[in-house]
Amino acid sequence: MAEYTRPLPRPTKFSQGFWEGAKRHELVVQRCRDCGRYRHSPKLACPHCLSTDTEWARVSGRGTVYTYTVHYRAPAPAFGSDLPLVTALIELEEGPLMMSNIVGCPPEKVRIGLPVEVVFEDATEHITFPRFKPR
Repeated sequence: MAEYTRPLPRPTKFSQGFWEGAKRHELVVQRCRDCGRYRHSPKLACPHCLSTDTEWARVSGRGTVYTYTVHYRAPAPAFGSDLPLVTALIELEEGPLMMSNIVGCPPEKVRIGLPVEVVFEDATEHITFPRFKPR
């Protein structure tokens, strides 16, 4: 594995389950055990019913592009080799929105409503990023 030079997340007690799932190449999000709704980003309480009874649930990894932007100027020097970089808000089939990057697709082919599926980028021994590609 080549040395990863971009910024890395610092998992917290709330996000650890997400990063553990990604490392296994599984997309997991929190699900409320009381109302059954999925959510992302992880939170202490369900924003719908305020329950704190949650679990990590594997989701399909399929969704659609809700909105996106194309970066032609690097947001930080470490991203210079990734240009142009497509950052998108993905609406997962299960409902929650997730911010990620679109890969394997020229920026001019990305559009709102584009069907996508998750792929995983192993950045380090401990961190794997979910990205999305057209399906």
